[in-house]
Amino acid sequence: MMRILVVALLCQGSMAMAQEAIAPLEPLEPTVALPDATIAAGGVVRVLDKSSGETLDLELQAGQTGSMGALTVTLDECRYPTSNPSGDAFEHLTIHYRDATDPVFAGWMIASSPALNAMDHPRYDVWALRCSTS
Repeated sequence: MMRILVVALLCQGSMAMAQEAIAPLEPLEPTVALPDATIAAGGVVRVLDKSSGETLDLELQAGQTGSMGALTVTLDECRYPTSNPSGDAFEHLTIHYRDATDPVFAGWMIASSPALNAMDHPRYDVWALRCSTS
């Protein structure tokens, strides 16, 4: 019992010292300027059904909804770097499964980094491919 009390007191003392030694960090200024982005008229999204292995590329206009099986995908917006139109795509998607009122995913997906903000679903995978440019 005495050992537990001594260890607990030592831990509290070291936590207090650590809190005093850590100073708050100042926000860093960005060292690299972010590229200007252009809003595209639409984009391409790939859907994978993990059960059957079937894939489908949905070419959607902004605001348009496409579906595969019980999944519906709405492309809200697609942006790409102005200086490199074929270099990357940033797509804002809203994805529903069956007739659920709450989406299983709502947010930005990045074509070059699909795992950065991925949809977590047991049956389907969705990822952004590219924006439709004229």
